[in-house]
Amino acid sequence: MASRLLSTTLITIPPPSTLNKSSPNLTTIVKLRNKSLSVSAVSNSSQGGSVDGTVYKGVYGPWTVEQSDVKEVVLYRSGLVTAATSFVTASSAAFLPDNSWLSEIIKQNQDLFYLVGAGGLGLSLFLIHIYVTEIKRSLQALWALGVVGSFATYAALARPAGDGLVHYVVDHPTAVWFVGPLFASLTGLVFKEGLCYGKLEAGLLTFIIPSVLLGHLSGLMNDEAKLVLLGIWMALFVVFAGRKFTQPIKDDIGDKSVFMFMALPEDEKKSVVAKLEKDNSV
Repeated sequence: MASRLLSTTLITIPPPSTLNKSSPNLTTIVKLRNKSLSVSAVSNSSQGGSVDGTVYKGVYGPWTVEQSDVKEVVLYRSGLVTAATSFVTASSAAFLPDNSWLSEIIKQNQDLFYLVGAGGLGLSLFLIHIYVTEIKRSLQALWALGVVGSFATYAALARPAGDGLVHYVVDHPTAVWFVGPLFASLTGLVFKEGLCYGKLEAGLLTFIIPSVLLGHLSGLMNDEAKLVLLGIWMALFVVFAGRKFTQPIKDDIGDKSVFMFMALPEDEKKSVVAKLEKDNSV
C-alpha cells in the first residue's frame, strides 16, 4: 500500500456552513492513490459522534454514522411507510363492497389519505440520498408539480362538480395529466431503490405504477386489469416500505464522503484539486 501512495498533503479548510454547522474545525486529508484523487473529509464532531464506532471506507475517505444520520434515515423510511399506508388504505375501497360501512368511511376520507401520502412521499424525496443532485431535484420538481396539479384539479374541476379529488380522477381519466407527476416522482424513487439495492419489489413497482396510470389515462386497460395491477401495487408497496426497516442504516446514507465533498463550495473544491495536481507533478 505504501508503494501506491504517491503523495499525501494535509490541508486545513475553513468550515463551510453547508457541510457541518456544529463543527468548528474541519480537516481535509487529501491523498493521491493510483493516480486518482481521494479526499477524506472528517470533522471533529464526526470522529467523536459515531453511533457504533464503525468507520466506513468511502470514495473520498473514511466516514462514520452519526446520530443525526440515523434520525434522517428513520424519517426517510417513515415517509415511505406513511405514503404506503395512506395509498393502501385509500385504494382498499376498490376491493370492498360498495354498501359496507368501512368502504363508505374510506371513500369519505380518500382525499385526506391522498394528502397525507403525498406529504410522506415529499418528506422522503427531501431526505433521499442521491449522488447526482440534478436527479434528486428533478424528482422533487415532479413531486411539486404533482402537488400543484392535484390542488388545481380539486379546486377547478372536482370541487365545482361536488366531487372529491380521488373520485374525480377515477371517473375522469384525463385528470391523470395533472396528478401524474406526483406518481412519476414515486416511480423514480422506487427505481432508485431497486437499482441501488436490487430490491425485486421496487423493480416491479417501477413498471406497475406507470402501467396503471397510463392504462387508466389511455382507456386501453379494462377495469378488471386495473384492479389486478392495483392490488399488486398495494401488496408490493407494503413489502417495499416494510423492508426498508430491515436494511442497515448505512445503506440509505450511501457514501457519506461523497456528499461531504459535494457540499464544499466550488472554489474550495477547485483549490483542493489544483493542489493535488500540483503536488502530483512535482
